[in-house]
Amino acid sequence: MSERFDCYYCRDPLHGKKYVQKEGRHCCVKCFDKICANTCIECKKPIGADSKELHFKNRYWHDTCFKCFKCYTSLVNEPFMLRENNKVWCSNCTATEDAPRCKGCFKPIIAGDQNVEYKKMVWHKDCFTCSQCKQVIGSGSFFPKGDDFYCVSCHEHKFAKTCAKCKNPITSGGLTYQEQPWHSECFICSNCKKQLGGKRFTAVEDQFYCVECYKECVAKKCAGCKNPITGFGRGTSVVNYEDESWHDYCFKCTKCARGLANKRFVCHNGKIYCAECPKRL
Repeated sequence: MSERFDCYYCRDPLHGKKYVQKEGRHCCVKCFDKICANTCIECKKPIGADSKELHFKNRYWHDTCFKCFKCYTSLVNEPFMLRENNKVWCSNCTATEDAPRCKGCFKPIIAGDQNVEYKKMVWHKDCFTCSQCKQVIGSGSFFPKGDDFYCVSCHEHKFAKTCAKCKNPITSGGLTYQEQPWHSECFICSNCKKQLGGKRFTAVEDQFYCVECYKECVAKKCAGCKNPITGFGRGTSVVNYEDESWHDYCFKCTKCARGLANKRFVCHNGKIYCAECPKRL
């Protein structure tokens, strides 16, 4: 008499039948599927004896259920990542999901994409465009204004100050005179054309002169010392009489040399005297 070979659970004989051995016990296919089979974490159904089983970290799948949660590609014999809610992802979808998002199109920027970064924000190169003309700025120069970005040309026309002389935008540098902006190269001496930025100058009827040119070409000559009367340094006060001018310190009595600025004087034979000296002539 042969030894009995029965299912551990239902005691049906297993001779000549398909059976499964698990944990040292033999059981028929029916009992295995009902009692012993692992449950697929994806479809929640038992993984029967006739199915191919895949497992990872105490989690089980039918081979037909082991697919990328995002793109549904089969991951059998493929690299994968187990993410939240026990969902498996392929390597491509994992890289895409974890990639930074473009501030322009909100799509992922994946490895190899040309991009532009600014203050922890990132764009595809072709998505980084001027807020005004909508042309691609890419890796070119730009000017940020709040949440907007402008190419050099649009920024010049929209925000840059206009030079009082040439009326063109001032994109860098420049200076201000009487609350008006100027290009440094436009703020020049009317005579010698030298730039006046940071230098002493005099304005005469909307014309600007450096010290040297003002003395030589514009300033009146003192009738006393014959030197130019300027507003630079000593001699800022001027005395005018008839068609002649003097430095205040040069306007003095011809005889006694007493200073006559803001005092009574007498003109005699074209010369200037104090009130007392003509009496002694």
